[in-house]
Amino acid sequence: MSSPAEYYKSLPPISKAYGTLCLFLTTAVQFGLFNLPDIALIYKPVFSSFQVWRLITTFFFLGNFSINFGIRLLMIARYGVQLEKGPFERRTADFLWMMIFGALSLLVLSAIPIFWNPFLGISLVFMLLYVWSREFPNAQINIYGLVTLKAFYLPWAMLALDVIFGAPLMPDLLGIIAGHLYYFLTVLHPLATGNIILRTPRWVNKLVARWRIGAPTPMYNRAQPDRTTGGADGTTSAAFRGRSYRLND
Repeated sequence: MSSPAEYYKSLPPISKAYGTLCLFLTTAVQFGLFNLPDIALIYKPVFSSFQVWRLITTFFFLGNFSINFGIRLLMIARYGVQLEKGPFERRTADFLWMMIFGALSLLVLSAIPIFWNPFLGISLVFMLLYVWSREFPNAQINIYGLVTLKAFYLPWAMLALDVIFGAPLMPDLLGIIAGHLYYFLTVLHPLATGNIILRTPRWVNKLVARWRIGAPTPMYNRAQPDRTTGGADGTTSAAFRGRSYRLND
């Protein structure tokens, strides 16, 4: 069994960095190093006082120390890591762009008054969960030892549990919306039409290459296996189909 230090070192770069920053900022808030009103997403001071850090810090606070905080960190460590090591293996720039696109989508959604939320960290984690559930739709998930279900339904099951235990509905729902938007633009729409609307920008690839983050992105298309799992009759419902992996040109 590997030590905690070895496990941490083995984590892929983006998931590791995001989880570490979430832990750092949440801990700093708990110890009074930062005040919540100073890092919350409030648009008025962003534009009137140029407090642009609010557009970033909102994604790294996962709530006060609690069981829910631990669960969110575990979601990053499991679902974010499995995405980065699976569908996004050797595609660090694509994974980083997914996170950036999700964050931008959440900022736009949160600008709508009925969707506004001061902290979007939980929503970004839920986006990771949603994308993971679409990439591995047939994985069997056991929830608290009570029920087993397909991964495709996991985001909705977690949302229902949060509501039952009194957590706000909106952060989870925003994450699902952002996750579905990303998956639709990068997987569902291209599969249906052959046109790719959302591509990883060149500047993201250059950033990853310049800072040597993760593995280099392949410069040509490489066939990868389709994770589609057929039923007994050899057919598969479109709702339970993972993507055929995309790579940059």
